[in-house]
Amino acid sequence: MKQIVIMGIGNLLLTDEGIGVHAAKELAKRELPANVSVYDAGTLGLLSAYMYEGSDLLILIDAVDTQGEPGQVFRYCKDDIMLNRIPVKLSPHQIGFQETLLVSELRGQCPAEVIFFGAIPASLDPSVELSAKGKKALEEILKEVDKLLTTI
Repeated sequence: MKQIVIMGIGNLLLTDEGIGVHAAKELAKRELPANVSVYDAGTLGLLSAYMYEGSDLLILIDAVDTQGEPGQVFRYCKDDIMLNRIPVKLSPHQIGFQETLLVSELRGQCPAEVIFFGAIPASLDPSVELSAKGKKALEEILKEVDKLLTTI
């Protein structure tokens, strides 16, 4: 069975920047298959590598700064991340997640498959609550994750 890690990253204190953390908290409440682990990686950056190294599939959820409308959700694959084809994410990590994956790749520990769901934030104001558009984006991402888990 494939070992699947779902990881929410971001800063919970900045409204929609925390969408990944909100997703991880919601998914952690669910009864998931034994081969699926869920982690709230917050702003750990490089320190989060132990959570996913050795897994077969990593599903990432975070805010992303790209062209589009607030609340819009995008799906990227491992090559998009590793080849820097996605915009810089908003998380204020000292080392971005792209670099974290690269370090894992260099160590031979990066999952073969990585799927990244990124949502454009509507707000980055100080708050632990998502904006209305952030909540809709979270619902969309959770539906996409559910679809993925039923097809794998």
